[in-house]
Amino acid sequence: MPTTLEITSDMLTVQLEGADRFWALKSRLEIPIHNVIGARPATEEARSWLHGMRLGGTHIPGVISAGRFYTDGQLVFWDVHDPDKAIAIQLRDERYDRLVLEVENPEQEVTRVEQATAGVPA
Repeated sequence: MPTTLEITSDMLTVQLEGADRFWALKSRLEIPIHNVIGARPATEEARSWLHGMRLGGTHIPGVISAGRFYTDGQLVFWDVHDPDKAIAIQLRDERYDRLVLEVENPEQEVTRVEQATAGVPA
């Protein structure tokens, strides 16, 4: 089930839906918008069966990746079933370095995140 992104002038809120709350061991993430660097499609990244060391959550290749993973020196939060709908949101000064999320409309959500972060001081 896709995550829902709520974007305001000062906050990005990621709401996990349904059973993904259980699988990811998390129901909601709140990130100050000034800590969001940007977003991009993550289809290829999500198709990879190896996401690093799982620190908490669920990983069944081809079915679900949800929770915390340590990859290439970064802590990454995942919630993806369908790699074709995955986006990656890069963060700074947060617990997670990156979020990899399934959303209903990837192009639209990447654009929304990019517009929200345009002109935000680092």
